[in-house]
Formats: sequence, C-alpha cells, structure tokens
Amino acid sequence: MQARTVVQYYHITYFFLCYHNKGKTGVPFCTVVSAVLAMESPNPHLFEYKGSYFVKDLVTPEYLDSLEDFEIRDSDVYLITYPKSGTMWTRNILSLIYYEGYQNGTETITSTNDIQSVEYNMLKLNYLNIISPRLFFSHLPYNLVPKGLRSGRGKVIYVARNPKDVLVSYYHFSKVFLKMGEAEELDTFVGKFLAGKVLAGSWLDHVEGWSTHRDDFNILFLTFEEMKKDLRSSVLKICNFLGKRLNEKEVDDVIAKAAFHKMKMDPTRNVDFCLEHYPELFNSRKGGFLRKGTIGDWKNTMTVAQNELFDSTMKERMEKLPFKFCWDIKDKL
Repeated sequence: MQARTVVQYYHITYFFLCYHNKGKTGVPFCTVVSAVLAMESPNPHLFEYKGSYFVKDLVTPEYLDSLEDFEIRDSDVYLITYPKSGTMWTRNILSLIYYEGYQNGTETITSTNDIQSVEYNMLKLNYLNIISPRLFFSHLPYNLVPKGLRSGRGKVIYVARNPKDVLVSYYHFSKVFLKMGEAEELDTFVGKFLAGKVLAGSWLDHVEGWSTHRDDFNILFLTFEEMKKDLRSSVLKICNFLGKRLNEKEVDDVIAKAAFHKMKMDPTRNVDFCLEHYPELFNSRKGGFLRKGTIGDWKNTMTVAQNELFDSTMKERMEKLPFKFCWDIKDKL
C-alpha cells in the first residue's frame, strides 16, 4: 500500500470512529462508506504506472518508459497541469503569444495542432520533426517527465488550481469522458479523488512533487486564481519568462481573445469538435470540455459533509504548499 493511501485510510477510519462514538465530524455515514468503497474500486479503463494513472487505450507503459529519453530542446515550452486546472485556457494564451497570425486574426490555428500532448500522441506525430520552438502540454508528475527537462533544459509553466474547484470540474468532466468510468455519484467521486485513483493520480502528489522539485527545472509557477483575477499581469509574467516581447496592443489582443467566454464560443479553441470525432471517448450529450471557468463553484456542488471529508484528508499537506489559493471569487490573493 502506498504511503498516501495509508494516510487517507487513517482519515476515513477517524470518520468512522467519530460517527459511531460522538458524531462530531458531521459527516454522514453514507458519505464515508462511499469514500471507502471508491478507494477500493478500480477503473477498468485506467492503468497505474509508477504512482500515476493513464488511459489504457491511448498510451502504453512502453511509450511512457520511452519518455525518459525524449529529446528536450532549449527552446521547448512545456505547460504542466493537473487535469481541470486551466490547461486549455493557458494553451490558448500560449498560442496567442507565439502565433502572430492567430493573435491578429489572419490565421486559423486549432487547439489540436498548436500545442501537443507529451504522453498522449493522439495524432501519431513525429515530435522530432516539429520546428522549434515546440510547444507541449502534459499532466505528467515531475518524476515521469523526460530527464532532459529535469536537468533544466526547456521551459516549464506549471499552473495550479484550488483542488475543490478541480474536483468539481473533474467530476463534471467524468460524465463526458467515457474513460473515466461509469457516471458516479459525487460521494463516490470524492472518495476516488481523495485516494488519487483518478486519471493523473493524486492532486496533492502532483502539485507537491512539482513544487518540491522546482529547482530541478527552469520553471514558472502560476495559479488559475491569479490568472482569473489579473490576466494582464499573468500574461506579462508568461511573456517575461519566455523572453517574448509583445507591445501594448499585442498584449491587449491576447487578453481580449483569451477571455474564457470568448474561448468557450470559439470552435477552434473549445475542442468540442473532438467530442463528435471521438465518440468512443466522449459523450457529447453530457457537456463539453469547457464549463464555467470560475473560482468557488465547488460551493454550489459539494455538500458540507463532502467538504469536511476533503479538509480532513487534504488540509495538513496543503498548508505546506507555497501557493495561496482563492476559495471564492470574492477572496483576495
């Protein structure tokens, strides 16, 4: 049993004892049972690889092994996120910064041909043939990325998001993405998320791993919340980190076109066309890739009991992270 699972089972056992003895946690017995069962129920569509989870039909352990020696160029840019943390939004921002034709409207660039996934090469491209600078995105934990990246080559942008909003966004996406398994009740999904038995594994392990080993990388850390509250400052941080010089009008264009509501309505950026092209992967009747893109929506979905279970499992390790998360749109950074 992995160390993180031991800790999580400790918290669940604690809830059982409190429920039977004093009931001080306020967590209903059904919530606890769902969480425990979720920890034990495997997803037949996923496989575990060195502590993380991947989709069986889309990647193999052999390919993941090969990433150790994946060629890293100094001009490469890697966007790293845990799923549902602003990946597509930041991809769009990077495309606007790098592709002048897309930025000024003279060229159409879709979200499937501008930035490629490291671990899921859906288009079967030869990444060696891509002209520099190459842009990639990935949900890999720090220990599974190519060794060249861990040696400080290339540039990494890591975007983190408050985990309660991640959980809720992930829960809704699990209804769309068929490889997440059968549609489940939120109690069950909370249990799997807290146990790290979802695609990409544990949120805590992912964020903690990248943060702890930040000195191994040439890396910029951002949060979804700071991007949401001050997109201009975030765009300027990204440009400065990448050595990209944009004039004021160009920055204004990036900010205007990167607005969430515009991206959600843009068929070249919202990736909803993938839902129809890959019916074996997605259920388009259940939603799309982009939903609300806001801060604090977890309050509209999670129950008090689920929130208490979440805090008991995550709070201690989260307090040691060097990030300040906003839990509500009204909170100050």
